Amino acid sequence: MSEDTAGATDAVDAVDAVRLPVVVVAGLHEARRRQTVLELLDNCVDAVVLHHDLRQATEGIVHRRIRDGEGEFASTVVPLTNDCPCCALREDLLPELLKIARDGQHGLAIVELWGGSDPHPAVEMIAGGEVDGCCLHEVIELAGVITAVDPLLLVADLSVSDELGEHGLQTCADDTRTRAEALAHQIEYATVLAVPRAGVEGNGPERRAALAMLGQLHPTARTVRLGTGALVRAALGGFDVPAARDRVNPALALLPQEREEAGVATVVWERRRPLHPARLYEALEQLVPAAQRSRGRFWLANRPELMLAWDAAGANLAVEECGPWLSSLSDADWELYPPSRRAAAALDWDPLHGDRVQQLVFTAEGLDADGIVQLLDSCLLTDTEVAAGEAGWKALADAFAEFLEPVS
Repeated sequence: MSEDTAGATDAVDAVDAVRLPVVVVAGLHEARRRQTVLELLDNCVDAVVLHHDLRQATEGIVHRRIRDGEGEFASTVVPLTNDCPCCALREDLLPELLKIARDGQHGLAIVELWGGSDPHPAVEMIAGGEVDGCCLHEVIELAGVITAVDPLLLVADLSVSDELGEHGLQTCADDTRTRAEALAHQIEYATVLAVPRAGVEGNGPERRAALAMLGQLHPTARTVRLGTGALVRAALGGFDVPAARDRVNPALALLPQEREEAGVATVVWERRRPLHPARLYEALEQLVPAAQRSRGRFWLANRPELMLAWDAAGANLAVEECGPWLSSLSDADWELYPPSRRAAAALDWDPLHGDRVQQLVFTAEGLDADGIVQLLDSCLLTDTEVAAGEAGWKALADAFAEFLEPVS
């Protein structure tokens, strides 16, 4: 092979190796999400937008639309397979991304998610997707994940228990999530939060409180103001899928620290002693609505081996099992868990309780931090109850049966 031929081959290989950048844009607030998408479209060369409209998802129909800077140039109706929005995206979005990447006519693909969509499963699907034997990550790269937020709607939307379906924002017929739940998860997963510049209302107290709320819900995210030229740079900064997965994993998440700004406060409650299931259950009526957002991990005296996740938004609480505390496992079983989990447990090991810990974080405007701490402290086992040991703890009434599998 001549040097010229070798050089030409290398050039072709280099072109083939160029991957299509993909930016995912989420957001419950449609006007701000659209504003974000349009700013990316207008300021990126040869950008294209793919959007799956789920307003008829309850009827099993999804409308897919594709547009560029000249306007919409493709649309079709695709079935909502198995009443599963992720299945529809997998079967339609991934092949379209592959086609766009192989065509080489576009410099950026913008995936605009439906209003109630959680970006986490969508990003995992794109990052790990496979189409006709081709791993999608070979031809595309996930350049960024953005959540667009309207500051003037933020605190109100995190304070209500309205379901997405009440506003036509559900992703399928059995989607019973609330607006607050969807919005909180959208904010906490993205690495870029896009907000509008202060308008005629200026930088008033409501806006300042909302920006403080964003900073406390997701301290490591980059908040950018639309129309300032900062969005494109932030959007194309790259996205670490495994790191994002760990960040929202209750077993591994680094929870926000205590902070107070513009009337919004975050309080961190951390204890080692086990919680009394009945007293905590009775306290839920006060604890859950005490904050716009609360989350963390905890353990109940009658379930000492089990790590539990606390996830509350808009006065709705979800409690889920997160597997065992490592202190309940044999040394050999530790190897079944990722190094990050084992390192976290070892660094925060307690002589009595091992890695078992109560870590709950509450964030709200006008938060009664002292009241929350006192109420939670009252739910811990007393000295007498602690002295009964695990045999006594396991005999306590299973007050959280409605949330969890029965105690075996």
